Amino acid sequence: MKKEHILVIRFSALGDVAMMVPVVWSLAQQYPDVRITVLSRKFARPLFDDLAPNVNFMEADVSKEYHGVRGLNALYRRLVAKQFTKVADLHNVIRSDYLRLRFNLGRYRVEHLIKNRSLRRKLISGKSRTQLPTSFENYAAVFERLGYPVDLRQFRSIFPAEGGNLNLLPAEIGPRKSFEQWIGIAPFAAHEGKIYPPRLMEQVINSLIQQYPKARIFLFGRGEQEDKYFKMWCAQYRQCTWVGKHCEGMYQELILMSHLDVMASMDSANMHLASLTGIPVVSVWGATHPMAGFLGYNQNPDNVIQIDLECRPCSIFGNKPCHRGDYACLQNIPPERIVERINSIINNN
Repeated sequence: MKKEHILVIRFSALGDVAMMVPVVWSLAQQYPDVRITVLSRKFARPLFDDLAPNVNFMEADVSKEYHGVRGLNALYRRLVAKQFTKVADLHNVIRSDYLRLRFNLGRYRVEHLIKNRSLRRKLISGKSRTQLPTSFENYAAVFERLGYPVDLRQFRSIFPAEGGNLNLLPAEIGPRKSFEQWIGIAPFAAHEGKIYPPRLMEQVINSLIQQYPKARIFLFGRGEQEDKYFKMWCAQYRQCTWVGKHCEGMYQELILMSHLDVMASMDSANMHLASLTGIPVVSVWGATHPMAGFLGYNQNPDNVIQIDLECRPCSIFGNKPCHRGDYACLQNIPPERIVERINSIINNN
């Protein structure tokens, strides 16, 4: 009898792929005799390579090597050779739809992600203020339809209880001293509607340094805005460390995250990555809303920073321009609220 082998498909984005981790880990733990292969882009490999003995990672560049119908057909032939018995499409976009079609024609057992688009539209339009199923629940529902109910309550971190191995990090990060507070800040996101104004975030940083002069502030993120502001903040505040200048890739950043007292983040990939390491995350929300189901894994709703406006949420992903033109959902959040929440977490550790 052929051994059960599940193909799990999701090509992007980083935050959405990160949210797969607790679900795939739980599936692997609860069904140790089932082989699981995650198909995604190269960036996701650090999340799955050592996740569980029965989990493998397979990368596919669907923008180049496997681009277009011809490329997807080549990818399908490569996948068929792996002798999968079931397919879980956790993406449900054109590329994965085509692969799903090929597997269906090949008489494989296939299930796909249900995105609850009608519920999302009601949330954005203001017709509903009901909590939508989380991404974790939606992913787990796919496996349940394949015959594998999953209990998500056991996952805590991709690392052991003591965190990742700090010895693998550069000397600039260094060992943690007992008297230090380690605070992470990930102040940027993919869209303007999800970014707390940098001038206000600098006030958060300044206030934290005033209260915790021996703290280390680790700045997470890579991009043009990060380059501009991190360079300036690191020059002004000796307590700040620009993580992207020292850590080589996501895995080292995850190790560092696992040793933080707290992370302050936007609704972004870094919120989800930090959540995978079991630390508390103070998340700042603007155009988007936790009710859409994208709060980080196992995060306390009390650590959500947001303000009530009739126009919120105006978008599920934060990619629409503010119809008011002022991004009041972010501009009107006092820096003190973020600092107070961080204080509460540090003082209760």
